Amino acid sequence: MAKPSGYSRVQIQLHWAVFVLIVLQFLFHDGIDNAFDRGLDAGALTLSVPVILHFATGGLILLLAFARLAVRQARGVPDHPAGGVQKTVAHLVHYSLYGVMILLPVTGAVAWGQASEGAGEVHEILTKILLMFVGVHVAAALFSHYVQKSGIIRRMLDPDSP
Repeated sequence: MAKPSGYSRVQIQLHWAVFVLIVLQFLFHDGIDNAFDRGLDAGALTLSVPVILHFATGGLILLLAFARLAVRQARGVPDHPAGGVQKTVAHLVHYSLYGVMILLPVTGAVAWGQASEGAGEVHEILTKILLMFVGVHVAAALFSHYVQKSGIIRRMLDPDSP
């Protein structure tokens, strides 16, 4: 299959939808964190609006991550403008982001469902790893776009833009 010259409208919409949902998860993190700690202290975890919203958003991120992977597999993605090490690192970061987007909802569900402090700690560590990979992803895109003049950011804004 020939590589597309840019991302499709669906790929772009999925990318930005996941971005917004991840930002929301971080903005409203305190509600779930406090509910989890209180529940562990009380010996019973209870559902509340912040908890339900966190679960629903995490579940949606999980579904959208799988949708992104399916579209990526079916349609393909454009080549990275740089080759060599940059291209390899870009692939590693992308697949690591997918992995963490899948593992976070799973570990969150296990932490809550089993009242597992250990799974909660793994969830927190994965959260920090996600932030690290998002930071690397954004920094690399900005570097490629503005320093290397690749125009790479346009590809995630305009459908099928080279």
